[in-house]
Amino acid sequence: MGNSRKSGQGRMKTMWKAMKMELREHRSSFMLYFILRLLVIVMMVLQIFNRNYENVFLCILTLLLLIVPSFVQVTLKVELPTTLEIIILVFIFAAEILGEISEFYLVFPLWDTVLHTLNGFLAAAIGFSLVDLLNRSEKLTFKLSPLFMAIVAFCFSMTIGVMWEFFEFGMDQILGFDMQKDTIVHTVSSVLLNPTGRNAPYVIKNITDVTVQGQELGVGGYLDIGLLDTMNDLIVNFIGATVFSVIGFFYVKNRGKGRVIRRFVPRQKKEDRDFLRIVTEEEEAEKQEKRKEKE
Repeated sequence: MGNSRKSGQGRMKTMWKAMKMELREHRSSFMLYFILRLLVIVMMVLQIFNRNYENVFLCILTLLLLIVPSFVQVTLKVELPTTLEIIILVFIFAAEILGEISEFYLVFPLWDTVLHTLNGFLAAAIGFSLVDLLNRSEKLTFKLSPLFMAIVAFCFSMTIGVMWEFFEFGMDQILGFDMQKDTIVHTVSSVLLNPTGRNAPYVIKNITDVTVQGQELGVGGYLDIGLLDTMNDLIVNFIGATVFSVIGFFYVKNRGKGRVIRRFVPRQKKEDRDFLRIVTEEEEAEKQEKRKEKE
């Protein structure tokens, strides 16, 4: 039991050393990581003083998410271009700290739309890179054309978007959250409201007020409960996924000749940048030296 615990701690120590090397590899992304991490810590301290422990949890979650790009690069041995890594870091900070804690989702109506568009773009990048790495692997025999790779990336991104909407729906229905934000509409078209009972939509226009259980809502119209928000999220996810899929198609078609495209497409790490291997070899060399000294 003790040996397995020590072994686990040793692996975590090795992983952390490799991740620190990874973080410092690109100066611009490391500086951004350092600044965002500092801002999150300051925000977390403020939330502790305000006794808002839900936001404290979000800050801790954000700190963990900020190291995910480095963790992925170390464990999967892929190289994220600096531009893509910066976009991911900004996305995490914008979604959790600015969006949730600073309530940018309410202050700026397009904040959620921009983030979902960016999410579609990033998810397509992840899906594309996974297929591209498999496609170029010498251990596997299958090869996909650039068009099929773009389609897979697009489908991967849209699947992630749909799964997220499932999650929001589940949180709203089970825990009573309001992740699928309501939208005020002034026109309703519904078959259920047709007084004749026929299967034809009955349209009510110019809705300015709605009464629920004898109490006026006072929102200036009818509340659409999450449907328009969900569809808007999926549409902008579609746009982001399409943009990157097109980028990925031309990247494979020209095999990385475009300078702009290369800034968004992850690639396999070179051996001299495999920090996990480097750290492991260094630690093994240190162990051998200690053994020799004891002998």
